Amino acid sequence: MYSSRRSPGSHATLSSSDFPQQPAPFEPIQTRRTFEEICERIRARISAGQLKPGDKLPAERELAQQLGVGRNALREALRSLEIAGIVELRKGVKGGAFIRAGDPARMDAVVQDMFSLGSITLAELSETRMHVQDLVVRLACERATEEDLQALEAIIDRTEAATKSGQFLVRVECSRDFYRALGAATHNALFAMMMQSVTEVLMRFVYARVASGGKPHPRLVETRRRFLAALRARDADLATRLMRTHLEAIHKMLALSLRGKSLPAK
Repeated sequence: MYSSRRSPGSHATLSSSDFPQQPAPFEPIQTRRTFEEICERIRARISAGQLKPGDKLPAERELAQQLGVGRNALREALRSLEIAGIVELRKGVKGGAFIRAGDPARMDAVVQDMFSLGSITLAELSETRMHVQDLVVRLACERATEEDLQALEAIIDRTEAATKSGQFLVRVECSRDFYRALGAATHNALFAMMMQSVTEVLMRFVYARVASGGKPHPRLVETRRRFLAALRARDADLATRLMRTHLEAIHKMLALSLRGKSLPAK
């Protein structure tokens, strides 16, 4: 039988591999903090439909009494909910804590932060945008109203005017508006948010590139009008193909010009 004991005369030294590795100790269990419980109570009322966007929470003193908590803990909870975009804190005689409507910009910030921290790559962002955009275009072909189509056409007209006057930064903002309007044409708020969140990071790069003197897309207006014609004709295959070809060219340009660069500031 094998024995781990060494002979008395052995000069072999012990190494760390001779001992089993000990797992890291468990962290002590912490009691839930009061402000977290307050946040959970308010979130639960929103989920149950008892609180809706625009509703005002009771005054600070009254709400603290109802919850049986100190006012400092309540203030901490309200600040946390404000940061999360769930409540809006207003000052003044008519002020207080109000339940907010959903803010799509918060999803943009999450994607931007993940990209800045390296959790997602430019290639992943571009791939996601391409596939989400395919779905958005197909839904827009099915659901876009005449009002949606007119909104897109008006943005293309502004894009053309900005191009002719050489206002290329204005043209980038028109592109932002174009993708937002296209997302809205799906009449699906979640698809619109998803498209905007992945598009916004890339649009910031486009803006930075144009601001530093980069050449703008030479046939953008022509491409946009061909796409809109396909959308009006409800030709989902053509519209999807036109949009994908355009985005592939843009993403290739960005990949070549942005190697090693960080996310531009807003």
